[in-house]
Amino acid sequence: MDFPKFLLGDNTDFPTAIFVIHTDFPRFIINLEDDEVEWLEDFDQHDQKELEIEAEGLIQQANEFYDREISRYED
Repeated sequence: MDFPKFLLGDNTDFPTAIFVIHTDFPRFIINLEDDEVEWLEDFDQHDQKELEIEAEGLIQQANEFYDREISRYED
């Protein structure tokens, strides 16, 4: 099954949280309420360096995805 690169998620147990799930490597979930990131991958030292380089851009993309999706609801 193919998934989009980003998915929105919510849960009634966390009524104020807005989750964006990144489905490509490195997979993660970011809570936009507090910008907490949960990585769904195990990283070795080599991966850690690559992750540090890519993380900022991926988190920015997650925020842009959320803004785009919300703007589509508002139109």
